Amino acid sequence: MTGGGIAVALVVVVVAQLFGVDLSGLLGAGGPGPSSQSQSPQPEPPKGPDPDHELYEFVSYVMKDIQDTFDARFTADGKSYEHAKLVVFTQVIDTGCGRSSAAIGPFYCPADHRAYIDLSFYRDLRARFGAPGDFAQAYVLAHEIGHHLQNLMSLRSKDSIRIELQADCFAGVWGHEAQGKKLLEAGDLEEAITAAAAIGDDRLQREAGREVNPETFTHGSSSQRVKWFRRGFDTGRFEACDTYTAKDL
Repeated sequence: MTGGGIAVALVVVVVAQLFGVDLSGLLGAGGPGPSSQSQSPQPEPPKGPDPDHELYEFVSYVMKDIQDTFDARFTADGKSYEHAKLVVFTQVIDTGCGRSSAAIGPFYCPADHRAYIDLSFYRDLRARFGAPGDFAQAYVLAHEIGHHLQNLMSLRSKDSIRIELQADCFAGVWGHEAQGKKLLEAGDLEEAITAAAAIGDDRLQREAGREVNPETFTHGSSSQRVKWFRRGFDTGRFEACDTYTAKDL
């Protein structure tokens, strides 16, 4: 996936402020607070050999593109889009949904309209789950903003699998738009598909040495996650993402 539009010379914190990424979780702040634009200047994250430096810039760019895409979709439909905020943190953080940790992976909190991610998850995605690549990382972020769309659209379900698969589909809708803007490179779609398959409940249970039990699934099987991401990617339509009434997931 190309990163055009980000000037390398920009200070990471400035980029983050412009693109809606909150680095307070990395800088010692406890949890959600006022927008970073209204706070005193923050110290810069580590540079040079720090492996996360480029990743800060990448997630900032992706976050902006995802939200610009969804904002344009809402505007075209005569609706107002409220931008979410991405909070990058390490280890533990206080959120509008309570205290959380990096151990649970990326998540979205509807109470404060923020998505949270510890960048170590991306290292796990590559090394542990065998899903490398920048578009694999982008898919994960787009999935979380997919939950933000559900929040804005007041989409509710008691079935967590249908909720998660719809977020996968919404991520695919963004991927469709990114492809149309020629942001994708050869192999990017395969990276996202690999990531979706890698974090399916059945695969995770097998890798944990457990018997696969669909009754305990929370996010959907690998094949389901790939199916719904591809549906959004291939159609580019929110309407194609109705997992709530679908008979066959």
